[in-house]
Amino acid sequence: MAAHRSGPLKQQNKAHKGGRHRGRGSAQRDGKGRLAPKTLSKKVRKDLSRVDQRHRASQLRKQKKEAVLAEKRQLGSKDGPPHQVLVVPLHSRISLPEAFRLLQDRDTGTVHLIEWGNTHSFMLLCPRLKHRWFFTSARPGDLHTVLDMAKVADTILFLLDPLEGWDSTGDYCLSCLFAQGLPTYTLAVQGISSLPPKKQIDARKKLSKAVEKRFPEDKLLLLDTQQEAGMLLRQLANQKQRHLAFRDRRAYLFAHAADFVPSEESDLVGTLKISGYVRGQALNVNSVLHITGHGDFQMKQIDAPVDPFPLNPRVIKSSKDPGTAMEICAADAVADMEEDLKVLMKADPDRQESLQTEVIPDPMEGEQTWPTEEELSEAQDLLKESSKVVKKVPKGTSSYQAEWILDEDGESGGEEDEYDDIEHEDFMEEESQDEGSEEEEEEECETVTLGESVRDDVYDEKVDEEAEEKMLEKYKQERLEEMFPDELDTPRDVAARIRFQKYRGLKSFRTSPWDPKENLPRDYARIFQFQNFINTRRRIFKEIEDKEVEGAEVGWYVTLHVSEVPVSVVEHFKRGTPLIAFSLLPHEQKMSVLNMVVSRHPGNTEPVKAKEELIFHCGFRRFRASPLFSQHTAADKHKFQRFFTADTALVVTVYAPITFPPASVLLFKQNSNEDVLWFKPVELRTKWGRRGHIKEPLGTHGHMKCSFDGKLKSQDTVLMNLYKRVFPKWTYDPYVPEPVPWVKSEISSTVPEVDME
Repeated sequence: MAAHRSGPLKQQNKAHKGGRHRGRGSAQRDGKGRLAPKTLSKKVRKDLSRVDQRHRASQLRKQKKEAVLAEKRQLGSKDGPPHQVLVVPLHSRISLPEAFRLLQDRDTGTVHLIEWGNTHSFMLLCPRLKHRWFFTSARPGDLHTVLDMAKVADTILFLLDPLEGWDSTGDYCLSCLFAQGLPTYTLAVQGISSLPPKKQIDARKKLSKAVEKRFPEDKLLLLDTQQEAGMLLRQLANQKQRHLAFRDRRAYLFAHAADFVPSEESDLVGTLKISGYVRGQALNVNSVLHITGHGDFQMKQIDAPVDPFPLNPRVIKSSKDPGTAMEICAADAVADMEEDLKVLMKADPDRQESLQTEVIPDPMEGEQTWPTEEELSEAQDLLKESSKVVKKVPKGTSSYQAEWILDEDGESGGEEDEYDDIEHEDFMEEESQDEGSEEEEEEECETVTLGESVRDDVYDEKVDEEAEEKMLEKYKQERLEEMFPDELDTPRDVAARIRFQKYRGLKSFRTSPWDPKENLPRDYARIFQFQNFINTRRRIFKEIEDKEVEGAEVGWYVTLHVSEVPVSVVEHFKRGTPLIAFSLLPHEQKMSVLNMVVSRHPGNTEPVKAKEELIFHCGFRRFRASPLFSQHTAADKHKFQRFFTADTALVVTVYAPITFPPASVLLFKQNSNEDVLWFKPVELRTKWGRRGHIKEPLGTHGHMKCSFDGKLKSQDTVLMNLYKRVFPKWTYDPYVPEPVPWVKSEISSTVPEVDME
């Protein structure tokens, strides 16, 4: 019988270490006078048992779950802001009024219609579900409005066509929304019940496959009946909210009402009163307010009027008849708003953020005193010592030629410099070998008189300019085909030393030094610079999380008094343009140089040249600027790109207000349809007395949809009144010479008439 032998996987225990064991008393005596080591990290590490670790992990999960539930319960509740839903139809066949009719179910709750301009919105109050919604809409053709309203919407409701899902305009709108950042969204299909029963299943399968590319793992809801609309509302109320980083750290407000009070000095500028619900963070009256598309402004005070859309309206019993009761809601609350108006905060001039956007440059800041004679003499001596360099050069080489010869022991800046050194050595060897032959050739040389055609001043006298132009055109086409982005032809009408006087030669673009503060333009004296941008951003974000802000809390219905606002802001609002306001973080009203990493959309094929005016959507801002393009590398110098290439990501550099990242960036090129939207706020009129306005552009050739207050006649003409100010030219001259006298003479009728001076 064989004995058992342990395998190689047997557990090997540590051997017992024998010896003298120290007692507690001896350990205390040895450590007498010693201090405990200081903890290097801020967080003290605690050795927890396995049970304690599980308990701690369960507590963290419970806290996160409670935070998500609290956020879900607050949104749309009586203490929080209404649940704002943006309805976007992605196909031209979608009927937006029909969708709104289904959502405005009187049995579900109370409906309050809100109309300004051509925009139709409504507030839905549902006490049974303990939720209130604010529905608004935007067409994909009006892209800037869609993007602006998506910045403040809690949920976007996309309406799809049962057969195609979305058309080309809807697809482009989706691409822009994905690039900007999507909040919580829901997909609903309208019109699938109108199809034959046999085709409904196939249509839903095809639509699900098409939707998977854009929205993976998302369910499609139906919106054809009141019952389906009720299920959609429950889905909107119970959805988990997605966060957008650029709005979670700032207070923002969507205007439900706006009023303008002109100032005493001018009717064009005054105080704008914006009413709406505070969202994101608490709003302080001393912070700077940014109105999207219009600029930065200061607030004078914040009022706290009565909420016009309470979830549970107040019930007041009549004193005359105790049996009758009266509900106070939207219309009555607005009427009693002035009576119950309460001033929440007033701006403190000592603590209010300044509106200064630029640094006022000092013209004498760059000046310096004239150096003394001793400093000049010392500088000349140092220059002479540094300029004296001994080189080994061929016999007969002038000092000018010696400046172009590299040292054999010189350091090379890369592969190109090594190649230049090898080429130089070959040149030196050839020159040394030909010294003897040159002496022999000197004896055979004779004096020859050169012809006039070889002179420099008549070198190009007989050149055919037309042929030269054709050759130059062929050369340019060839170079464009080869796609060399860093090559530039020498100018023909300007001297090269003048054309390239701002350029310099570098031994190596990667390693050669270049002072970043050298030869800066005058505009750089107007911008603000950070000593450490990352630390400043981290400090501001930490203050937002830790410090409690005094002001209007999230969910309060407030009225902001914004000072020095042009009247055009409220005029845009009355025509249907959404009015959106964001509070700025410290320093975000100041101008600086912004660098943004962008990549080109594959659907865009038109050339975009540097310094061309583009429209920017940067976080919560919208502005126009002419950017520069450069390569996105990790070096300290970046090559300039003349065009926006489609294959790689580029860095866009522009003068703009400071915006702390993360923030999405979208760039748009000015087209003819954007040209129509530029004139959308201007009123139209006709020669026969009709008045109207632009609704939306059609295509990209300047066509548009317009609505008028009556039917137009065939012989009528549509006009737009545009005005500009005219100023006199500065042509003042105090010197006026005496006028030359005119000679008057009588001319007989027989003599031909001539002009005489």
